[in-house]
Amino acid sequence: MSAPPTAAARYAGTRVPRVEDARLLTGHGTFVDDVVRPGMLHACFVRSPMARARITGVDASEALALDGVHAVFLAEDLNPGVHEQWYTLVGPDVPDTPRPPLAEDEVRFVGDPVALVVAADRYLAEDAAELVFVDYDPLPPVADYVTARGDGELVHAGYPGNLAGELAGPPFDDLAPVFDEAALVVRETIYQQAYVPAPMETRGIVAEWSAPTGDMSIWTGTQSPHEVRLFCSRLLGLPEHRVRVVMRDTGGGFGQKVVPQREDMCVMLAARKVPGALKWIEDRRENLMSAGQARHAHADARIALDAEGTILAAAIDYTEDVGAYPVPWPVGNAAAVGMFFPGPYRVPRATWSTACVFSNTSGRNAYRGPWQYESLAREVLLDDAARRLGMDPADLRRRNLLRRDEMPYFNPNGMPYSDITPLETFEQALGMLGYEAFRKEQERARADGRHLGVGTCTYVEPTTAMVTLHSTEGATIRIEPSGKVNVYISGGSAGNSLETTAVQLTADALGVDIADVGTVQGDTAITPFGGGTGGSRSGSMIAGAVAETAAVLRERITAIAAHRLEAAAEDIELAGGRAAVRGVPESGLPLAEIADLAYFRPGELPPGVPAGLEASGRYRPDTPIIWVNATHVCTCEVEIATGKVTLLRYIVSEDCGPMINPSVVEGQIAGGAVQGIGGALFEHLAHDEDGNPVTTTFMDYLLPTSTEVPDIEYGHIETPSPGPGGYKGVGEGGAIGAPPAVVNAVADALAPFGARITRLPLTPERVVSLVRGESA
Repeated sequence: MSAPPTAAARYAGTRVPRVEDARLLTGHGTFVDDVVRPGMLHACFVRSPMARARITGVDASEALALDGVHAVFLAEDLNPGVHEQWYTLVGPDVPDTPRPPLAEDEVRFVGDPVALVVAADRYLAEDAAELVFVDYDPLPPVADYVTARGDGELVHAGYPGNLAGELAGPPFDDLAPVFDEAALVVRETIYQQAYVPAPMETRGIVAEWSAPTGDMSIWTGTQSPHEVRLFCSRLLGLPEHRVRVVMRDTGGGFGQKVVPQREDMCVMLAARKVPGALKWIEDRRENLMSAGQARHAHADARIALDAEGTILAAAIDYTEDVGAYPVPWPVGNAAAVGMFFPGPYRVPRATWSTACVFSNTSGRNAYRGPWQYESLAREVLLDDAARRLGMDPADLRRRNLLRRDEMPYFNPNGMPYSDITPLETFEQALGMLGYEAFRKEQERARADGRHLGVGTCTYVEPTTAMVTLHSTEGATIRIEPSGKVNVYISGGSAGNSLETTAVQLTADALGVDIADVGTVQGDTAITPFGGGTGGSRSGSMIAGAVAETAAVLRERITAIAAHRLEAAAEDIELAGGRAAVRGVPESGLPLAEIADLAYFRPGELPPGVPAGLEASGRYRPDTPIIWVNATHVCTCEVEIATGKVTLLRYIVSEDCGPMINPSVVEGQIAGGAVQGIGGALFEHLAHDEDGNPVTTTFMDYLLPTSTEVPDIEYGHIETPSPGPGGYKGVGEGGAIGAPPAVVNAVADALAPFGARITRLPLTPERVVSLVRGESA
């Protein structure tokens, strides 16, 4: 790892205003639908109205007769054009599931794309899509993943028992004696509903094929432009350098936009068959119906404890719904649920098993903290255990939470924890609440007939995992002849402030004013290869790439300055956009003067120093995982007559290491926490017994608003990681910690009724059922 700057950092750790905001807050962002190309055509999909049916015929004649309709593509037109379609994130040898661009002989969920209509504008394309008549022979759908393994019907003929894949740890029989002899075993089957990322900007892509040059240009809302480029090159059988992918502003991704999906494939394939660029912009109904589901899962989870509340063992048998066409490969994420189930607790022994099951619903997709279920199940069981033992849930956790001085620590499933502070964040969060005072207030409220509750969740999560596409990150830094700086990195911002992050880090690394630094991101033609944003990797990986690259330029700048100032290189320091002799700041040279020498007067450079001030570097982490931990605390009031849940306070104590920008960190925590609150109380991508989605608009699919979410309070503990700057990831934790904290708060409020929460979301109807003692 390169040496840190000799001058004290000026910007890292400060609340620098976001550089993106000037355009985004004034409506000058450039999203996919803002892209306009000469002669551009528009696409609309004909989608299946049935969860499962055989396609017996398609008649597109009336659609093709409309003036302005250029083509109607069916599976026989596009699907044969596929060369390869594996994702770099998982590699070519991972067992995968079928992924035809358009449905071929059978549709497998409501919203399955059957045909692609291309017309002069979107309105005409939609009208024409209504005139494409598809004959369906209905088939019995596999609508419920819970019973799918015993269903006589198959979603995909090649997958017996509708099993997409399974993985497991040691046999449960190895741990059975521990559970048999324990003073207490808490065991429950907990069901989590399907819900979705619902980004502000839906999916979209513009693909433009140049037949004379054999080049494909793509503009898309993505979290990883270089992955889109790799995927397109394989899909179409094109050399990588013939594909250019550009992302500008992306209005939220949350995992849904990490990899291309089937609609993207269709547009890429069709673009080579039409006379102009081809644009597809998803509407909200399509997004809710077809962009993929998440979270839908259940597990038989159990924890064994002794009479004092010390955890002895934990086990989880986890099953998740992967829909009809999961992306990219669900089995790996499911395994993470099992491996992380012990969480940040001192658990001597554990085991796990996971199963991924097909259903005739939209395919499972990544969503912020895709292994989140493990925290939900564990934290709900721990509260249940405390109530059964007559302990306060906080005291039970204090007995079992790992401390900073116990690091490094291997959890019983082999996860190598380091640099985390579970007990410390827990105590900080409870201190911010005033836990003991709240318990007294709760007692007084109950005496008055009011029902208050408090719930917590403490978790540990992996960030910056070194897997294929994500294992390295590059940066290019160019100091222009004027002394101004541009830093080029692979990904673009999807609401996570990567532009501000790159600018802050570069300004510090070169000792220049932040106003003199710009960044170029998201264009594969000019940015270094990289993984983009995903897995809470961006902050630490960008920091590493910038540090590696800036070190080369610092050495060059220092050598030039030392030569001009007749000083030793080790006596030169960079600060304020100048290179000066340490202790003699008035002696310095402005960076613009050094750049002038480097570009225009190379003959005056010292021996061995190349001309110009541009460098590229690549960072590879020394450790495979950087661990992050946090505690969420939620208080609420429940109206037992109506089932209404009102959140009173929401507190997060986060240890994501030193913060590059506290405002960005807190924004990431808040966004994830609100999504988790929505998943606990409101959001539900529901289907009826025939597999029909019944929540395909925001009238039915309920998102939390500012009136339902209290101000989020933040506490920070900063334990440096072994990575560059000590930085850690922070993108996913909020969505992991919020659902268990909210669920436990509601369960605590309803404790006098003996309520045990085993199903989400906690709608008013479900809360009233719990109060009545009914199964919910």
